[in-house]
Amino acid sequence: MTTTTSARGSGAAPGIVDRRVPVAVSAPDPISREGAVSQLRRHPEIDLREESGPGTVALLIEDALDEAALTRLRRIVRSEGARAVLVTGAIRESELLDVVECGVGAIVWRHEATAHRLVQAVLAASRGDGDLPADLLGRLISQVGTLHRGAAGRPGAPSLGLAPREVDVLRLVAEGLDTGEIAGKLSYSERTVKNVMHGLTTRLHLRNRAHAVAYALREGYI
Repeated sequence: MTTTTSARGSGAAPGIVDRRVPVAVSAPDPISREGAVSQLRRHPEIDLREESGPGTVALLIEDALDEAALTRLRRIVRSEGARAVLVTGAIRESELLDVVECGVGAIVWRHEATAHRLVQAVLAASRGDGDLPADLLGRLISQVGTLHRGAAGRPGAPSLGLAPREVDVLRLVAEGLDTGEIAGKLSYSERTVKNVMHGLTTRLHLRNRAHAVAYALREGYI
């Protein structure tokens, strides 16, 4: 796997962005890597870096989600402390929950990987927001719902529970709303929404919004 090797570009133009997002690109071949790098290089809010690590967004292009790819995802998120954006051509049903539980909160289909779409996913990941294609979100909801129904009635460890306010926020996250839209729907401040998400992800050891939605679905809250 090859990782992009330069931090390019001048600072963002005044009024466009407050902070450049450090991004490291990893791809299985030079053409894919250079394609993604050239797409991102034109955007002043992106600061291309050599290595992923705490505070960076790792953009991974994967041809296939085999065990080696999942291991790379886990290492980047859990060991290196980076946020992850996955660009891939397909995800099988059996792989979807694995990807979410690895800590990937943003996924982009390769055929939709325009410069705008990549930047959108990178910025969402940098904020800790989820960004899944609509068809994947539907599959995730269906899959976790099936798992929950299959587990209904079985003895198990008691759930740590979600507060009503947390459930309200997660329902809107599952519908694809961003922080500002959730705040408007619930008449909260954006800071309150962020605090709710931070509190529940910290308490339940969840990695990001997509993981939190998966948890809420699995436990039957939404």
